[in-house]
Parts: sequence; C-alpha cells; structure tokens
Amino acid sequence: METNPAIGVDGLRQRYGDFEAVAGISFEVAAGELFALLGTNGAGKTTTLETLEGHRNVHGGTVRVLGHDPYAERRKVRPRMGIMLQDGGFFADLTVAETIEHWRGFTPSARDRDEAIAMAGLAEKAGVRVRQLSGGQKRRLDLALALLGRPEVLFLDEPTSGMDPEARRATWDIVEDVVADGTAVLLTTHYLEEAEHLADRLAILHRGRIETSGTVAEVVAGHGDRISFRLPERLQVAELPPLHGARADVRVEGGRAVASYTLPSGTPPSGSPPSGPAADAGLQAGLYELLRWADEEAVRLDGLRVRSASLEDVFLHTAEGAAR
Repeated sequence: METNPAIGVDGLRQRYGDFEAVAGISFEVAAGELFALLGTNGAGKTTTLETLEGHRNVHGGTVRVLGHDPYAERRKVRPRMGIMLQDGGFFADLTVAETIEHWRGFTPSARDRDEAIAMAGLAEKAGVRVRQLSGGQKRRLDLALALLGRPEVLFLDEPTSGMDPEARRATWDIVEDVVADGTAVLLTTHYLEEAEHLADRLAILHRGRIETSGTVAEVVAGHGDRISFRLPERLQVAELPPLHGARADVRVEGGRAVASYTLPSGTPPSGSPPSGPAADAGLQAGLYELLRWADEEAVRLDGLRVRSASLEDVFLHTAEGAAR
C-alpha cells in the first residue's frame, strides 16, 4: 500500500537572480486529494508548479512527485502525470478529434479518443478546427489532453479561465470524479469559489511564503463573520451596542452610513441562550444580541445582512498585506 504522499514539497526555494520567488515552502498532497495553491500575482505559484512538473531544478529544499525528483528523474515521473497549463498551444488547423488522436500517439496507456472527447464535453465539436473553438472550449480540450493518460498526479493551472458558469460546473464534476478515482490534484485558480468547492486542503502564498494553510474551514477560522445594516438616521455611532465583544465599524456606502460588525467565534456573552447553536457560534450569538437590542430600542434594521467569513475575506486580507 502506498504510504508516501503523491506530492511532497519540503523547504522549497527558487530564485531568479537575486530575487527569491519561493522562500522555503512545504506541503504535501495525498493520492485522492485536491490541494489548491492560491496567492496574489507574483506570489510564486507558477514557479512552484513548474518545479513540480520537472521544468526547473530546485535552488533549495526538496520536491518529490510519486517518490521521485521530477527534474532529475523526469522519465520516471512524466508518463504518470497530467499537466494542464494556462495556455496549451494547439495546432489551430487540426480538429478536436485530430488533436486528441495526435496526442494519443505519444501518451502511454491513452484513453480512447472518443472517451476523451466525451469526458471533456466536446462530442459536438469533434470535427471542428481548434481555431474555431471558444476560449472555454479550448480549456476543455486542454483538460482532455491532461487526462488522456489516466494520470496519478494532475496539475491544473487556472483550469476554468474563459469558461461560462455551466462549463465551469461541468469541469468541477470531472475533476471531482478524477480525485474520487485516486488521483492527486494540485490546483491553482483565481476563482476562490472554485477552491472552496473543490479543495480538500489549500495554502495561500504571499511573497513566496505560505501565509496560511489547511482545510477551508481551518483557513477561514478567525477571520470573522459579518453582520451589517444601514445606520438609522436618528442614532449616533456611540449608541450602537457591542455584539459578542465586537464594536461597530461605520462606513459610507451609496451615500448612507452602514454599520458593520466582524464577530469572533466563541462562547456567547451573558444574556444569550445558554445552549443550542447560538452557544457555539459567534455569528448567531451576535445576531441574537442585535435583534434583542433592536426590539428593546424599537430600531428598524434596514438592509440587514448576515454572512459567515469566506475564503475571499482571507485572500483579500493577504492581498492587502502585499500592497503595503
């Protein structure tokens, strides 16, 4: 039984001259797991992928793919991996079917051509020249080629860019099936909802370092749930109550003052229900406090919005740090 991770990165460092693009990152991806590597532009994602794909030797640390050095032992690894680049580069005058058939000629244990076409949802485009495909359809062809050899490790670099929402969802289904079959998948994407939907675990890179990693729930924890509403005209900011230990932050949106609370998780304060869901969730406890206060003060909460913390909150927090 395979016990080693399908992908292992330990203290990876990569430089371009004096610039250190990747500054000692470590993570693992198991078989049958999807790991999302996120980050702002220039964070080091592409460099990390190129190293794992065997295009670059390491400047420091170690990387292993299926137990091998992907650069020094490329021939042992490459037939067992699938790679979907941001831009695959096709022969524009070949049809979809001809492109896949051409690719099958140098792919070990390749899927049947029609199976690969159907998997990518391109059956109706089999006879269409590549130059006539939309951007999203070309991405699906890219995915078909990446999956042609039934890879044990799959690298997906922005796989759904250019796709409409329906095609994106269909691609998610394909990727989920691949993971369920035991393939280890490393994903980069700028669609945060894609990472939230697909990732078993993820990491967010910032200036070549991993700022945070774990499951989506672990990464989001501590970034606060939100409650907001339009500030009633007759109220002063000082009159707003603290909620679950948090004070209101007031800003102007569309010409109206909006009060916003960012709530930590924890035990509800005195006066909240002693048991039940609100006893374990800061968001629910804070909302209970707010509604009770509004009822007692006869305050109307126009534009009331309640939402849990999201991966977008964490990502934007990281991006704000990059801008400083």
